[in-house]
Amino acid sequence: MDYSLLDGINSPRDVKNLRPEKLKDLAEEIRMKIIETVAVNGGHLAPNLGVVELTIALHRALECPKDKIVWDVGHQCYVHKLLTGRRGQFETLRQYGGIAGFPKRSESPHDVFDTGHASNSLSVALGLAEARDKRGGDEAITAVIGDGALTGGEAFEALNQIGHHGTKLVVILNDNEMSIASNVGALSHYLARLRLDPVYSRFREGVEEGLKKIPAIGEHLFEVGKHVKESMKALVVPGMIFEELGFRYIGPIDGHDIEELELNIRLASQSNKPVVLHILTKKGSGYAPAELEPDRFHGTPPFERENGKAKKGSDVPTYTEVFGDTVIELAKTNESILAITAAMPSGTGLDAFAAAYPERFYDVGIAEQHAVTFAAGLALGGYLPIVAIYSTFLERAYDQLIQDVCLQGLHVVFAIDRGGIVGEDGPTHHGAFDLSYLRHIPEMVVMAPMDEAELRQMLYTATNLKGPVAIRYPRSKGVGADLAQPLTDLPVGQAEIIREGSDVCLFAIGRMVKNALATADLLAGRGVLASVVNARFAKPLDEEAISWAAKNHELIVTVEDNSVVGGFGSGVLEVVSSRRLKREVLCLGLPDEFIPHGPIDRLHADVGLDPKGIASFVMGRLDKARGGVKEEDRSINIVAEI
Repeated sequence: MDYSLLDGINSPRDVKNLRPEKLKDLAEEIRMKIIETVAVNGGHLAPNLGVVELTIALHRALECPKDKIVWDVGHQCYVHKLLTGRRGQFETLRQYGGIAGFPKRSESPHDVFDTGHASNSLSVALGLAEARDKRGGDEAITAVIGDGALTGGEAFEALNQIGHHGTKLVVILNDNEMSIASNVGALSHYLARLRLDPVYSRFREGVEEGLKKIPAIGEHLFEVGKHVKESMKALVVPGMIFEELGFRYIGPIDGHDIEELELNIRLASQSNKPVVLHILTKKGSGYAPAELEPDRFHGTPPFERENGKAKKGSDVPTYTEVFGDTVIELAKTNESILAITAAMPSGTGLDAFAAAYPERFYDVGIAEQHAVTFAAGLALGGYLPIVAIYSTFLERAYDQLIQDVCLQGLHVVFAIDRGGIVGEDGPTHHGAFDLSYLRHIPEMVVMAPMDEAELRQMLYTATNLKGPVAIRYPRSKGVGADLAQPLTDLPVGQAEIIREGSDVCLFAIGRMVKNALATADLLAGRGVLASVVNARFAKPLDEEAISWAAKNHELIVTVEDNSVVGGFGSGVLEVVSSRRLKREVLCLGLPDEFIPHGPIDRLHADVGLDPKGIASFVMGRLDKARGGVKEEDRSINIVAEI
């Protein structure tokens, strides 16, 4: 592909200097560059292909980085990165040590906010705009939010306050669910030009003030005129809700027409009131496979560029796939099971359930708080809701977990996908805190499977309990475990000793059990005999297994793919303390910092959670205890000597 135009773009200034007739060619080069890179690296393809023209128009109409663009979610920022000086690094997208797949303030002054979760852009934009006004600045503030992200409650809260304050800013609503009809388009072009033109705005305000000044009847005429105007507007203007909230609404307009977009962005930025610019785009635009299957190409692994087919990988199913299949299996014999997702049916594996049981499936949109409380209501009504949400997304519903589910003692099953390190999506998506924020909530049972077969057993067990249950599992392929085993209940709060030794007890949870087994092999080669315990439950903990470990080993080592602060290891320390067990405990987990993006195995190695790293920590501690070499000082150790 010839990138002659794109190769000359090193800043937004270069975009501004291009002749208008060259912009369509630039858009084509950008599309090809993104497709070429994501085919190799994986990433968010369809969202970025849909905003190519919009991003070009933004950087032509605005003066960035003085002017600020806040990208909601941020998975549509690849075009923005190409146009703001990162073209030469673009091949490193989402790679270890390369540029991030989301906006990153440390990468560029053009990235205003580190984004990764949805529905917060309007709140950020309002804060920036209010700060601007307080210090007397004049920069333009623009938030770009998709129609999906607008379903989030935080977005509506921000809209309400923006309209109330009348703060000058622009909200670009990127709507990729609608098609453009010529009649609506013609009307919207007229309305947009008319209502954004400063001359018209001054004229309208002048007429309104003039009407009010007519003696005796002025106020009455103004009110009558206003009611007629609002009634007509409700018939012809799709954005009536925004008008009622205090915005000027423009659109819908063609989101792939650069000239039209640029003009409207300029006009909207000149308005002295908040403006909603409603644009219609096609997700995956310009790449046929992504246009046909925008959901599959929303976030995609590497694929064959020629046809969009996923590159052949292991036949072992992912934890997500096993979860989805098992829920369908359970629903066949348990008619009370309902499934809930927050705008992620395919990402959570519930798309197959939705096809099999459409009347028992709910997609509530990007509204995790509502999803949890909605599930509470369903449970009160006698049903068994299974709520599938990513670990970091469930953080948004922390209050609802406590107040609406656990305080009520309701039987709701939380399937927490993306627990632990997730890889190339980075710190906004690493599920590093769920064991910590779940295990201290009363009534909650918290499980984590060591493999995909155990995930099936945990789901079955969870459906047979009476109160709230959470199961967290990773974003990865399984280990190839036998999935044909019959479903049976696991004894709640009981760990499993899967290997016995006499020197060290590796007490691991979740996918760290696999690493603990490999660590035991490494230690055996150095003359250290290690037991390996699959904890299975972060709450309730198996206190008898912990007591056994303390009585029969020199050292207990907890291993978790979760923050070491307040996590599973902390729970083991609490048991050791409360039972006055005279045994040293070494807690290994994710350090008290945000982990960057990169391959999962590499990130685990960086923090010492690979078998080699775990073995090194263990040998260092044993050497110290036995009077040998001083152990390495690493921040992810927490030691209790009772």
